[in-house]
Amino acid sequence: MSRTNKSFLLLSGLSLAAVAAFFFKARLFSRLVEQTTSDEVLFRADTREKVVALTIDDGPHAELTPQILDLLAEYNVPATFFIIGGQVAGNEDLMRRIVRDGHELGNHLMSDQRSITLAPEEFERQLAEAHALIAPFGPVRWFRPGSGFYSVRMLEQIRPYDYHCVVGSIYPYDAQFHSVDFATGYILGNVRPGAVIILHDGDCERQGTVEILRRILPALQKRGYRFATLSDLKP
Repeated sequence: MSRTNKSFLLLSGLSLAAVAAFFFKARLFSRLVEQTTSDEVLFRADTREKVVALTIDDGPHAELTPQILDLLAEYNVPATFFIIGGQVAGNEDLMRRIVRDGHELGNHLMSDQRSITLAPEEFERQLAEAHALIAPFGPVRWFRPGSGFYSVRMLEQIRPYDYHCVVGSIYPYDAQFHSVDFATGYILGNVRPGAVIILHDGDCERQGTVEILRRILPALQKRGYRFATLSDLKP
């Protein structure tokens, strides 16, 4: 074997080891947080019924959101869209279509960033501004923090809006790795009754979302799962 091939195999092995370590640590952290978190935060519903909630973050997007909505309509699947307030302007027709198609709206603040890094005043400003932009289109019951991290202080700040905080239970790392095959396999391999699935709308790098949905929606329906909005999953 040539030195080049040996080097490639070594790098591949290191990459696979790094990826494996990342997923192990991420899942371990997620489980620890879920075990110790407040009852105010939804990770998944406690049910034996074969029902799951599909959530879509970071929209609306003029090109990608219509494709997602078309596919959801094809399979008669409702979802909860976590809206970035800064992307509402110019996409009002899409906002109306999301609600008209039977989906629900959630607050994802004003920009795509880690919510937990925001100062309390900035968090409150973005929370209020996003709510004012989203609420005219329909009821807003849910809040999802950017990157999934939250604090007790953040939970206190969302209470006046009667929001429920949701993180989710199946995150296929689609925003990090942009692999349709990996995300599809991860979702189908980890789905359980009451699961909350997280996927991303947003920019053109996330065109894979449509193909992921094209694969998982019929596969899960064939397994006997039905889809619900978060409000229907956890009334």
